[in-house]
Amino acid sequence: MNAQEIRKAYLEFCQKNGHEVIKRASLILKDDPTTLFTGSGMQPLLPYLLGRKHPKGVRLTDSQTCLRAQDIDDVGDNRHTTFFEMLGNWSLGDYFKEQQIRQFFEFLTDVVGLNPSKIYVSCFIGSEKYGIPRDDKSAEIWRKVFAEKGIDAKIVELDTAENGDKLGLQGGRIFFYNDKENWWSRGGGLDSTPIGDPCGPDSEVFYDFGEKNHDASFGEAHPASDSGRFMEIGNQVFMQYRRLEDGSFEPLEKKNVDFGGGLERIAAAKINNPDVFQISLMKPIIEKLEEISGKNYDENKVSMRVIADHLRSATFLAVDGCVPSNKEQGYVMRKFIRRAMAKAFDLGVEDNFVEQIVPVIVDIYAPDYKEVASKSDEIIAVMVKEEKAFRQTLRKGLRELEKFSQDGLTGVELFQLYDTFGFPLELSTEEAIRRKIPLSKNWREEFDAKMKEQRERSQTASKGKFKGGLEGQTLEHRKLHTATHLMNAALHNMFEGQIAQKGSNINAERLRFDFTFDRKLTDDEKQQIEDTVNSQISKGLEVSWAEYPTDYALNELKAIGVFGDKYGETVKVYTMKAKDEKPFSVEICGGPHVDNTRELAEGGKKFKIIKEQSSSAGVRRIKAVLQ
Repeated sequence: MNAQEIRKAYLEFCQKNGHEVIKRASLILKDDPTTLFTGSGMQPLLPYLLGRKHPKGVRLTDSQTCLRAQDIDDVGDNRHTTFFEMLGNWSLGDYFKEQQIRQFFEFLTDVVGLNPSKIYVSCFIGSEKYGIPRDDKSAEIWRKVFAEKGIDAKIVELDTAENGDKLGLQGGRIFFYNDKENWWSRGGGLDSTPIGDPCGPDSEVFYDFGEKNHDASFGEAHPASDSGRFMEIGNQVFMQYRRLEDGSFEPLEKKNVDFGGGLERIAAAKINNPDVFQISLMKPIIEKLEEISGKNYDENKVSMRVIADHLRSATFLAVDGCVPSNKEQGYVMRKFIRRAMAKAFDLGVEDNFVEQIVPVIVDIYAPDYKEVASKSDEIIAVMVKEEKAFRQTLRKGLRELEKFSQDGLTGVELFQLYDTFGFPLELSTEEAIRRKIPLSKNWREEFDAKMKEQRERSQTASKGKFKGGLEGQTLEHRKLHTATHLMNAALHNMFEGQIAQKGSNINAERLRFDFTFDRKLTDDEKQQIEDTVNSQISKGLEVSWAEYPTDYALNELKAIGVFGDKYGETVKVYTMKAKDEKPFSVEICGGPHVDNTRELAEGGKKFKIIKEQSSSAGVRRIKAVLQ
């Protein structure tokens, strides 16, 4: 059974279990400004996991294409990819742990045919601090399904991955870990779970590739280790709690299941090979690279893996309407293509590279994705155009780079390569490291200084371009934007129900904030606002964000919002909160902000109101600084 057959079998299996198959979402979510790409199977379904009714019912399944550009630097080993497919099934208030665990185990063992003795699982150890018990229910279900296959599944408590590195397997098959490993929320672990969010324990499933694949430098082998022996192939999230405003957790009345299984990884387990680039979705690309380069995969694994992964990512971005550019998704797409081309140069492939590889990728996916088949010519044309545009740049940049082989590179010279030849910084530094060209100690600072000079010379940036009234997105802008949120919350606390934001403008020196109010603020009131803001700054509030359905954000979270019914279906909510305290600020906003309010006090600075005046009838204006 190859990867394509596993995908088909999974969807059919879920259908037999009462699930409706839903279409994959685009890699670029049009209604989600908070993220560049669809990075998980659950992301497009988040509104329904938060309570909205899905038109296709309470049992859903799909194979969702995903892209995680943040993993780009990990590509090159045997398991990391930026593009992957996530096999998913969801129960929206319907079945829960028993059915989910049983059906996934049945799929792996009876449908795919994996040896059950090669399967290991993890569960949540519980939290005494938050009164959340150990997930014995999941563990006992796992014990039963293993027993039905004749396997005595011993339970072992490891708590942390670090403990696992020291203690190892200890004959176990079911392992309890803490919230760093086996708790799901959009904020991460228990402490960082956003207020109001559904959350819960998860149970991860691992495949054992055998002791020969274990790297002892990681310590003892155990499922949560990165030593190479175990590979996670699926994760079952049991959303059974909701976090309250006081930081505690209460059980949900309707519980959800969110399952995601990596298609590429399950396919690797099927062939009992931890190298995902050897599965049927990847191997034809590798074989084509061997053919056109005349080189062997075993001796050129990193270059060939990067090419195969990056061109898959770029191909599906093209399918979903993205084109290479210097902004946002287009920039990432361009980066994928150019990094792939740089690796092709390593293999000695310099001409007609993309138009030889991309058709192979199209042929792999076209039978199962109609949009790939229908757009094949368009996809190839977009990619070939980018290749031709960059080829000359690449040749010039590499020639120039070689001139520094003896004396090394400074940040100034890296900027010259970027500015004069259009050679991307990341390629310059990667090639320098590969060619053992030394980089100056302060190359990053030198490069950034030259970039700053260039921006200051440029007069293309217009005021009001950025969200939230920001005239720019430097650190100083972010600090003052964060201070604006703190001041807005302070005003709401002082004059509950009497004020509403009417506008803002933030530059690198000061913030300006307009709000409805029927009189001048007194000196005492201004002092109280300053004291409140500075007190919250000194507390070191953590600044985090999450996306919610708009109704939920406004009515349940009571998030401060400016635009009322002008918002879309979902909004981005920023929360500023001290540990073990209620959030001080909960506000709908597009960002950007600092990560912690203590950053506002760097250099001994304080929040200070420098002017309070009338802006228009019934509207007051505050100007404030950090000094």
